[in-house]
Amino acid sequence: MAGHIQDRWYKTENVPDGKPRRVKTDRYGTGQRYRARYIGPDGTEKSKSFPDKQKRLAEQWLNETAADMARGQYVDPRAGRITFRQFAEKWVATHTTEVNSREAAERRLRLHAYPYIGTRPLPSFQPGHIRTWLGELEAAVPAASHRRIVFGTVSAAFSAALDDGLIGKNPCKAKSVQVPKPSHARVIPWTAHQVFGMRSALPEHLRATVDVASGCGLRQGEVFGLSEEELDYEGGWLAVGHQLKRIRGKFVFALPKGGKVRDVPLPSTVADALKAHSKEHPPTRVTLPWRTPDGPPVTKSLLFTGSASSHVRVSYFNDFMWKPALAAVGIIPEPEEGERYASAPEHGMHALRHFYASVLLDAGENIRALSQYLGHADPGFTLRTYTHLMPSSEGRTRKAVEALYSAPRDHDHGPETAQ
Repeated sequence: MAGHIQDRWYKTENVPDGKPRRVKTDRYGTGQRYRARYIGPDGTEKSKSFPDKQKRLAEQWLNETAADMARGQYVDPRAGRITFRQFAEKWVATHTTEVNSREAAERRLRLHAYPYIGTRPLPSFQPGHIRTWLGELEAAVPAASHRRIVFGTVSAAFSAALDDGLIGKNPCKAKSVQVPKPSHARVIPWTAHQVFGMRSALPEHLRATVDVASGCGLRQGEVFGLSEEELDYEGGWLAVGHQLKRIRGKFVFALPKGGKVRDVPLPSTVADALKAHSKEHPPTRVTLPWRTPDGPPVTKSLLFTGSASSHVRVSYFNDFMWKPALAAVGIIPEPEEGERYASAPEHGMHALRHFYASVLLDAGENIRALSQYLGHADPGFTLRTYTHLMPSSEGRTRKAVEALYSAPRDHDHGPETAQ
């Protein structure tokens, strides 16, 4: 690093005899005397000013800066003027191309990070600040799984600041910072009695949503975005090519979660239910923007619609159709007069996907196929979520021996004589 220290109180002039001499400048005796200057990694000049009689400190600062550059620990001085919120707002606007993911990250930061750590300059962060924030976050956000997601977003923002040379290290990754532990709550799938009870309790024109969710494993947005073009009745397949999403208060058609377009086996019983539904409630052509509220219009022939021959409004469905059905089946209690239904995040429409997974695993389907049908990005996630539902080795052993004993025999010998 080429550094230079400028003395603002003196300058060099050439006198008539040709010999240079130092003369006082107009700034002599006022302001900071020394200005240490260098060229940063980005090719621009950086500087810092020092008062009179502190030239040695200016030289020391230049040497330390050069050493930081050599070690890869250089931090841009301008970072001292940038707060966490100022940086994070710019980062979150560009860190992902997925609109919903970007908006979710922005919301997490706005609600759970900016009020606590938003005004602190980036280089001033120490692990202690993160530990204090996590303590406040625990009081505001009871769910450990949600705190873990919020923490991950904040840590990702610090990692981006580290990549940009604005900080020397990520305070979220210090050993003393305890990352919120993930929730280990096991998925408890519904029984068939509960699934069919929910089907009967829903309005007639939406009962087949239970068939396609529990029989094909579709997400709620994929169910309400299901179009007749995606159904191959003859081949026995259902193509999951899009979903219904809500972005910034407006509904759009978009790719399935993670862009995982997939084909799912269509059981004949589910196909029959969808045919019967379509006969009573013909598909309705609905036009919505593609992917973003200002995206190009796309028209789909939706199997399930709401009022005014439009798409289903998910929040209305959840509050005024799904929760009353949950209460009717006895999954959640009936509310007191004038009260709202209790929150039941584990009993949303996603419970039908869990039921689908439990049925397939019980039938011996392998994790990789199940992961593909569910649209998971990683079979490992599927395994971690549903491993407790897989038939155990001791269960398979019992079934094998029971099958051996229950087989027809024309002798009295035990299983040890079987060939």
